[in-house]
This record gives sequence, structure tokens and C-alpha cells, in this order.
Amino acid sequence: MSAYAHTVGGQTWRFDSLREVMAKATPLRSGDCLAGIAAGSDVERVAAQMTLAETPLKRFLDEALIPYESDEVTRLIIDSHDRGAFAPVSHLTVGDFRDWLLGEQADEASLRALAPGLTPEMAAAVSKIMRVQDLVLVAQKIRVVTRFRNTMGLRGRMSTRLQPNHPTDDPAGIAASVLDGLLYGNGDAMLGINPATDSLASICTLLEMLDAIIQRYEIPTQSCVLTHVTSSIEAINRGAPLDLVFQSIAGTEAANASFGVSLALLQEGYEAGLSLKRGSLGDNLMYFETGQGSALSANAHHGVDQQTCETRAYAVARHFKPFLVNTVVGFIGPEYLYNGKQIIRAGLEDHFCGKLLGVPMGCDICYTNHAEADQDDMDMLLTLLGVAGINFIMGIPGSDDVMLNYQTTSFHDALYARQSLGLRPAPEFEAWLERMQILRQSDGRVQLPEQLPPAFRQALAQLA
Repeated sequence: MSAYAHTVGGQTWRFDSLREVMAKATPLRSGDCLAGIAAGSDVERVAAQMTLAETPLKRFLDEALIPYESDEVTRLIIDSHDRGAFAPVSHLTVGDFRDWLLGEQADEASLRALAPGLTPEMAAAVSKIMRVQDLVLVAQKIRVVTRFRNTMGLRGRMSTRLQPNHPTDDPAGIAASVLDGLLYGNGDAMLGINPATDSLASICTLLEMLDAIIQRYEIPTQSCVLTHVTSSIEAINRGAPLDLVFQSIAGTEAANASFGVSLALLQEGYEAGLSLKRGSLGDNLMYFETGQGSALSANAHHGVDQQTCETRAYAVARHFKPFLVNTVVGFIGPEYLYNGKQIIRAGLEDHFCGKLLGVPMGCDICYTNHAEADQDDMDMLLTLLGVAGINFIMGIPGSDDVMLNYQTTSFHDALYARQSLGLRPAPEFEAWLERMQILRQSDGRVQLPEQLPPAFRQALAQLA
């Protein structure tokens, strides 16, 4: 007889493994249907969720969803698990853990202490039986604070990555977008470019350009060119002014191999970044991007649902003490998250699970043009994540990335979220905005100036 079963409406549903319970308990999404592991009906999904709620948290330490012997991410998760930190909740079931998280005993201090004791599978499991409001309520209790040249993640703050992508990496076009974003108070998380080419010479040129902007205007922020970690290592070896080391990561060894990375290679990149000592306030310098469906798209999911695979990626990220982690939630397409409803749910799950594991989570609130989603859906996710305490979002001219060809959040969207929710930029960056007369305080709210700040008139004239 199966160890996992539940009776609903007179019918008993049986599940062969914890991996199957997790997959079938997941709220509906197209990727799990594509993989053939989703619940076959709403009734089966409810039965799986009720089964999951009755499962002890300790079971996840005894039954690995992906075998320890064949996956280095599983080995990292098990070998780094802190049983002492886990002790306060070790006696609970998944359902009891949900109740505990929603209660007063789960405050900022206790959740910070608990994080090393949680495995990604535990976080994913409890998220599957939570409503949207539960995901928001618990996540806003948690603050994961990191530092490089400024401070990310403080309560009451929401930062932005200024993303000045250009289809040909044209310096003038990139500079115009950077200037535009700064004038709207964007860029405290980083100035981060997705390069149009993998040419190392071009990557070094972009790094030098961003560094020159930061140095010229004395901006308390950091730059990043989102190239492969091996290219970042080589750029460091060539003396390029590299701040944050970037890499896309996933939740299984095989999926990471499809990206051309391993834990050892990430460690090499991490140590190379540390060797530069470019952080003035701290040494959190890794920048990771993730997304539900990446393991499935590489046929590297081992029959595990896409949301659990995604959460396992946060264990990889956590190991390297990152400055920021970004779930690019709607970028992978409708094969994995079909519509706005699925994208919204996934974004909130990712943020909740990452924060619960002690990861500094941000979100690229986005969709591709062939998905059943629109900007109204993104406004809803942006607002919910703002309430939930997101560390950072994207800032792109007009919401339209002209190089990657997808829709995300604009400079104006960040202003909306900050003004409507009373959120502010990173403190060091906020002080710089006021000093440069870009933004001003009025009745406790940050507002745009009526005239262009003098410091940027010359820069605009040069671009013209």
C-alpha cells in the first residue's frame, strides 16, 4: 500500500512517491502538464495537497526527490542542512508549518534563524498549499539584507535594476537609457546589461563604460554585464572593472550542465570576484537569474515539478552569498507558464520560497508576446510583490526590451510602486538622488523635480 494517500469524496487517491505528491499538489501550470506529471483533475490536485499537508517536514530529509548519488545540487542541499536551525519546526507537518508561518511566532528574527534549517523542497511544499495572500503575508515578514556599494533589502525599500539593453550594444544608446533611468530614480540595485554579443572585447568595453558612468557621477551602485561566468573570469583576468559576477542557474546538476556550469565553476567565479575587492560596504557580489521551467526545457528535471526545481536553484544561489537573485518569471514562455494567472502565482511562489530560504529575491515581472498575458497582469504582480517586500524589480525604457524582445516593468512602474506603497530606494542611492537634485522629498514621498537637474544637462547635450 502506498505511503501517500488521501480519500476525497469517497475516492481514495494513492501516490507512489513524495515526488509525485509534490508534482500533483502544484497549482495548475502548463509546464507540468507538458512534462506529464500534473494532476489529472482538480479533485486529484486537492487530494495531493491534503496528502502533502499531512506529510512531516522531516520526510524531506529521508526521501530525496532527486537521488543524492547522482546530483550535486541534492548533495549540496543535504550536506549543508543545519539541523539545529531546523529544530524549532522539525516536529511539524507541512500543513502545521503553514500555520506556524502565518502565526505571530514567525517573525523576522525567527524566520532569519530558521532559513539554514530549511531545504528547498520544504519551502516548495508549504508554498503549494498556500493562497496568494499567504505567500504575500509571510514573505513581507522576511528581510534578506545584502551589501556591495549600497544596501539592498531593508524594510520599506524597493530597488531597481536599470536595464539599458541595446540590440547592437551601441554605447550612445546604452548611455541614453542609463541617463533616462537615473532621472527616474532607477538603478540602485545595479546598472545591468544583457549584451547582444558574447565577444569578450565588447563585454570589457561595456564594463568600462558602466564603471566610467558610476565613477564620473559618484553613484553608489554597482554594474553587471550578464555574460557567462567563464567570460566574467576572463574579463577579471584582463583587468576589467567588474563588480557583480553573473550566471543563470537551475535546480539540478544536469540543468546547470546545460548552462555550462557546475558548483565548482561557480565557486571559481565567486573567488575571482572577491579578489577584486570592489565592494565598499560588503562583499555580496554574485548575481543569479533563475526561472521556472528551465530544468524541464533542458530535459533535466528528473520528473520533479518545475516549481520545486526552481526552488532548488535557490539552494545553489544561497551557497554563494549573492547580492541579488532574480526570477525572470514570465520570460520562458507559455509552454511553462501559460497565462497571467500562472505567471502571477509563480512570481509570488518564487519570491516567498527564496526569502524563506534566506535568499535576496527580486523578480523580472515580465511576459513574452506569445503568452496569454498583458501589462495589467504585470501591474497586479508588481503591486503584490511590492506589498510582499520584494528586494528589486526591473527598470526598462517604456517596459519594452528592444534587445531581448519581451515586456517587463518600466522606470515609471517603479515610481508607481514606490509612491503608492510608500517604498524608497536604497538609502545610499536615495541620498545621492537628493544630492544630484534628481528626486526630492515632499511629505515623506519621493517626487520628480520640475526641471532637469544641472548635473545632467551637459550629459544630455553630449548625447544629442
